Amino acid sequence: MRRELLTVRSNRALTGDVFELVLSGAQPHSPGQFVELCADGCYLRRPISVADSEGDSLTLLIKIVGQGTEELSRLAAGDAVDALTGLGNTFDLSARKPLLIGGGIGCAPLYMLAKSFAAAGVRPSAVLGFRSSADAYYVDEFAAFCDVTVATDDGTMGVKGNVIQAVAEKGIEFDRYYACGPAVMLRAAARAYPCGQVSLEARMGCGFGACMGCSIKTVGGFRRVCKEGPVFEGAEVIWE
Repeated sequence: MRRELLTVRSNRALTGDVFELVLSGAQPHSPGQFVELCADGCYLRRPISVADSEGDSLTLLIKIVGQGTEELSRLAAGDAVDALTGLGNTFDLSARKPLLIGGGIGCAPLYMLAKSFAAAGVRPSAVLGFRSSADAYYVDEFAAFCDVTVATDDGTMGVKGNVIQAVAEKGIEFDRYYACGPAVMLRAAARAYPCGQVSLEARMGCGFGACMGCSIKTVGGFRRVCKEGPVFEGAEVIWE
């Protein structure tokens, strides 16, 4: 963990409520890690997955869900951001035929994972799930590194249905999955497929393991999403 004062390089809207925030001045990050950002008027920092890390630049994709994320969406080029960086563990790169499964803003941390697989000479399959075509983002960016299938709840883009249905409909073959998104989606993936990793979201107090506020149940006992996670084997999580 590091505390860094980062500078906003750019901030642009990708959809009506998802923004791409690019920060400079950061140390490199690995796929699956996250940062915690200070937001004006908020006591607690906001945890945000790292979508990309290149040189001293971090790309974060932020969905507005409350006061803190709305404040972050208003940041402008040149603004300073107080950040805790280098948080959490990482995805592994053990798969030879990886399947990346993203739901909504959960697609964000899978982008750097896709780039990392591509750099290792492996082209993943990716299934990206959204409510509708209006909510879809980064589809072309993923397509540079993945074979992409889009699923939408209303059928306005790609397969009509959820990501699990899309995997079955397209007959996608894989040896290991990597998923991030709503808990109901992660639970479905963990129950449908025997081998893979999930990146969990949780409300966090400290973000580095001291407060125990983000603990979840696993077959090995309670684990902290911010410290032992956010990446876990899907089979080790006790889904409730």
